[in-house]
Amino acid sequence: MKKSTYFLVSGTIFLVVAVVHALRMYFKWEVAIGGWQAPLWASAVGFVVAAYLAFEGFRLSRSR
Repeated sequence: MKKSTYFLVSGTIFLVVAVVHALRMYFKWEVAIGGWQAPLWASAVGFVVAAYLAFEGFRLSRSR
């Protein structure tokens, strides 16, 4: 697999993750893991990180 393809696939996956985090914040979906309620701010952090990684993945896929 070429590096540009790898970065494009990675960017797409991180974009999907960022969109899911954004949807969770918009619709205020509750997430419970083993009885623990995940706070909405965790999705805010997840959105920022995933969006940045998606941006970098797409940027690197075009530059190589």
